[in-house]
Amino acid sequence: MEQDRLKAVPFFSSMSKKDLAAIAQQTDEIAVAAGKVLAREGDFGDEFFVIDAGTAEVSRGGERIAELGAGDFFGEMALIEADRRNATVTATSPMSLVVMTRASFRALDRSMPHVHETVAKAIAERREPIT
Repeated sequence: MEQDRLKAVPFFSSMSKKDLAAIAQQTDEIAVAAGKVLAREGDFGDEFFVIDAGTAEVSRGGERIAELGAGDFFGEMALIEADRRNATVTATSPMSLVVMTRASFRALDRSMPHVHETVAKAIAERREPIT
């Protein structure tokens, strides 16, 4: 993915051009059809997704809990922890996604540890209770 497009994603917006260039080398772009299950609740995950275009539904225990669209991200916990997915994410339209695997993140983490801090911060923010 191009650096400018990564910069437009809120998750990456505070990163430098150098960081974005390194991240761009560790990510892939994929296209998926509506109906594709991208993450399944209870499965082990090792991919992080950023939505470039399209929409997805997030469900937990069979109940819809959120809608995601361009600029949203999910699966960030899989980059740091080998843990089970806590929700199912299904494409509700054709989608373009940026994907980073845990192995790619670890390679990036060795050369740019501050990127790890950004991901850890995003995880902490998502785990904070809504008040």
